[in-house]
Amino acid sequence: MKCDIILAGVGGQGILTIAYLLDHAAVRRGYRFKQAEVHGMSQRGGAVYSHLRVSDTEVISDLIPLGKADLVLAVEPLEVQRYLRFLSPSGIVVANTEPFKNIPDYPADDQLTAALARLPNCLTVDAKAIATAARMPKAQNMAVLGAATPFLPFVLEDFRPAVTELFLAKGESVVESNMGVLAEGERTGRAFKERLASRGAR
Repeated sequence: MKCDIILAGVGGQGILTIAYLLDHAAVRRGYRFKQAEVHGMSQRGGAVYSHLRVSDTEVISDLIPLGKADLVLAVEPLEVQRYLRFLSPSGIVVANTEPFKNIPDYPADDQLTAALARLPNCLTVDAKAIATAARMPKAQNMAVLGAATPFLPFVLEDFRPAVTELFLAKGESVVESNMGVLAEGERTGRAFKERLASRGAR
């Protein structure tokens, strides 16, 4: 088993939280992993990314070679374009549809939607709607991670210990709400994976 993941977004969107949950899920499963530090402008609005490599055998490098990533997980849709060169031909993109318009020449919404639609294996997730429905509007990162979970070597309960560690101080209800957002995202991802399988893409 090997899974190479690019995490992408902008500062303030919870990329560090996603990395934390994935790292702890790997430990829980007994997998080996290497993670490059989250790079970029970590303050709100600056582009950030990280490489995460998970395997049941030794991982030599923490950097994913070009064309070898199994998954690009993007909490900001435009950030997908920066990292497509890392994606393998059979790789999956899971991208939030909610833009973070942090540059003056940010593309028009229809242009961005069309660019994502042209990708062969791209799941776009209305993470804002999922998070808002759970009364957790800041949990868009959780919705995107949940949608990516069917393409990862984990199940949702692998994330619970780290979710509990991060949010229990805010109350058990916050823990359960975050797990609910993950679960709703996971349902979206599972449906997309089934569609891919039905067309023989994966």
